[in-house]
Amino acid sequence: MKHRAWLVATFILVLTAGAVIWSWTARGSLHPPSPVSAAQPVPDFPPATTSFGIADALPGELSDHAFWKMVSEFSEPSGYFQYENFLSNERTYQDVIPALKKSAKPGGVYIGVGPEQNFTYIAAIRPQMAFIIDIRRQNLLELLMYKALFEMAANRAEFVSLLFSRKRPDDLDDRSTAEALFQSYGAVESDERLFDENLQKIKSWLVKRHGFGLTVDDEKIIDHVYRVFFSLGPGLSYSSVDPAPPGPTYRELMTAADPAGQNWSYLAREENFRFVKEMQRKNAIVPIVGDFAGVKAIRTLGRYLKDHNATVSAFYLSNVEMYILPISQWRTYCRNVAALPVDSSSSFIRFVVARYSRNVPQASPGFLSSSRPKQATLPATTTFSTLRSSAIVGAYAVRRSAEVCPISGAAGPAQARPS
Repeated sequence: MKHRAWLVATFILVLTAGAVIWSWTARGSLHPPSPVSAAQPVPDFPPATTSFGIADALPGELSDHAFWKMVSEFSEPSGYFQYENFLSNERTYQDVIPALKKSAKPGGVYIGVGPEQNFTYIAAIRPQMAFIIDIRRQNLLELLMYKALFEMAANRAEFVSLLFSRKRPDDLDDRSTAEALFQSYGAVESDERLFDENLQKIKSWLVKRHGFGLTVDDEKIIDHVYRVFFSLGPGLSYSSVDPAPPGPTYRELMTAADPAGQNWSYLAREENFRFVKEMQRKNAIVPIVGDFAGVKAIRTLGRYLKDHNATVSAFYLSNVEMYILPISQWRTYCRNVAALPVDSSSSFIRFVVARYSRNVPQASPGFLSSSRPKQATLPATTTFSTLRSSAIVGAYAVRRSAEVCPISGAAGPAQARPS
């Protein structure tokens, strides 16, 4: 008994020491770096270029060849993130949408990170083109899987059937709410035969119909991602596969609402789904592999947008800034984002978590946040256009003249690795 008591005591001491060390480490890692001096050297990269030429406006749609060329030319090598991120874990992602709809100009450009939450923001602000940048190639392939499913499905009920390989219930139509949609599918078992058929259709749709140059490894990753959706169904959550932070299920994300009770999800109404489906048909939602603190993806995209007289309406950043806090990464990130074309209607969408949420001033001018933590927007011109005067509004500012980011004790924008 004495020996067992000694082991228990030792275990508790080790656990306590580990918790203390983690607490101090996390405390430091969740604070942005100190303001960067304009005298310090800025990373020097060659000018960003693209092979898409110059035009007065964005194209109405992209050919399959142009789409795949853009995916390939803008992307960086795949990087690492500790979680697979099959879906978002941001329960309050809809809270900023009413403010976004008031500020964002339809017909602009949406930039995002991560998987399905982007479709909801796209349906809300109605951009002409969207670019989703993530450090993992798996995210790009998941978005291509979604692309095939959007194009294959005639409506939301058919889309959910394809997404989870469940037979479509008979009681659903175009007027069904998201709640009714997922309640019906909650009673339907997964179908292995449907899974096998759908998986082959997805890969054939992408490779044969569109002519996209997927590798053997790409197809294996699509197999893996689609099997996760099949196996877990609408109950899939952020922590279903990884030992990751908990989050809502797919069903809960699609049936969530803003503080006023309005559900804005891309599966809430048929018109939301159809808008995203039409953008997919036009090849107007372009997935890119890239690190927000990398040397290519954002800067190349910025060059393309400027060459086509386009403006960023909204940039969904999630909480990626938490992963790029070392000074060198932060400075590179700031320079990258300063290359994007924005105006007074442009906004950032942040997911502010952990100790960051205590540092972000909730009542700062131009900083819109929900009473429920922790989704917020900050006008992009506050951070980029106003830079010349080094104004710090809300929690973040960039000084464009020196291309550095002074930060005032709080979180700034984010990177290509979601929460």
